[in-house]
Amino acid sequence: MKSEDTPFEGGPLDGRVLPVLLGPTGHPPKVYRVPVPSNDGGPPTLLVYRRVQASTSSRLGLHQGWKYEYDPTGRAGRLKWPWSKPDATPDATPDGGPGDTHG
Repeated sequence: MKSEDTPFEGGPLDGRVLPVLLGPTGHPPKVYRVPVPSNDGGPPTLLVYRRVQASTSSRLGLHQGWKYEYDPTGRAGRLKWPWSKPDATPDATPDGGPGDTHG
């Protein structure tokens, strides 16, 4: 498999350039997850980096490679299909709204 040296920005890997395996289309994955082992033997912490365009050429505006930016929310990307249910929020209605059942 081919790999490409890809820069990382933000988070613990800021400033590092790591070889990332390329997929069948020749692009690195959209989300790069790095498990970091815990010091106390607990479950590992998962660092999430998202692929973004590194730069564009000044003359024609063409794409010039990829880089990864740190995602502090750490949520794994989920496909957003039109028929998918929206993300659940803890309090969907504001206080005093039509769904208020507190009295």
